[in-house]
Amino acid sequence: MTQKHVPFSAIEAARDQIAPHVLRTPLVPAFPLSDACGAEVRLKLETLQATGAFKLRGATNAIMTLSKEDRAKGVVTCSTGNHGRGVAYAANLLGVRAVICMSELVPKVKIDGIKRFGGEVRICGKSQDEAEVEALRLMKEEGLVYLSPFDHPDVIAGQGTIGLELIEDWPELDMVIVPLSGGGLMAGIAKAVKTLKPDTRIIGVTMERGPAMYDSIRAGHPVEVVETPTLADSLGGGIGLENDYTFAMCRDLVDETLLVSEAEIAAGMRALYRDQQIVAEGGGSVGVAALLADKIQAKGKRIAVVISGRNVDMDIFTRIAGGEDVDLATVQPDGGA
Repeated sequence: MTQKHVPFSAIEAARDQIAPHVLRTPLVPAFPLSDACGAEVRLKLETLQATGAFKLRGATNAIMTLSKEDRAKGVVTCSTGNHGRGVAYAANLLGVRAVICMSELVPKVKIDGIKRFGGEVRICGKSQDEAEVEALRLMKEEGLVYLSPFDHPDVIAGQGTIGLELIEDWPELDMVIVPLSGGGLMAGIAKAVKTLKPDTRIIGVTMERGPAMYDSIRAGHPVEVVETPTLADSLGGGIGLENDYTFAMCRDLVDETLLVSEAEIAAGMRALYRDQQIVAEGGGSVGVAALLADKIQAKGKRIAVVISGRNVDMDIFTRIAGGEDVDLATVQPDGGA
């Protein structure tokens, strides 16, 4: 395992490259949440991207950076949904074949979204790691170009453009709260924010069920995790035992990582919907969940929370919004077995 950082200059270059194709998302006040926390809280609405999630940034940057020869080969990736959707959208825009490998745990709504943008979906195994094995096989046997959903310099640089926008739009902020999974989003944002405003506190939030980066940071090296159904399905999967970038960047740049329960995630989703009229998936709501659960020292702070995606099964979302206690240990996603 090599341990490298993506340079800040790559994030600046990514912003210029993807600007024609990616929305500069708004940073909006969250008054009820601010009142509840005794802080000034603003929400970075990546839910408004054309594909419904921040992943469009990294996917677009990675595909646009490919040579003409590599674009002609086509691309392959593994995904819990949102990265695949971003890759399919960007590939379709640029005339590139895209194959997306996914596990049986991925909800049907996310599979349908990828197909809508012209992506070829392969369902392989019961985990993100098993889907990655299939993606790497296709890379070797069919000559497709593999794009990691997180541990790829161009993907990280694309996600890091969120950090540039945060500091430009709110230079006074004290803290940024980011959903944490494989670390591509976190690594990019942390690099940008810490470069421009080093004293800003960076906090990563993930779910209790299979928190790969959280466990890896505590172990001091990448570790394997067991994936189980969760409301935060987009945060599932391992970080790769041969991780090149995101483990080192998250370890070195992130000030704190913490966990939220399924009930706390549901409460975050519910609050965003009832108080802000925002539909957000579980993985996109974990930052709000942590604030509501009083797991972050927020009082008196100026806090930006990244709301990272809206691609949720609306049947489950409606039940959560209505106050039902939804525990996905007993609810199989539509795309599952």
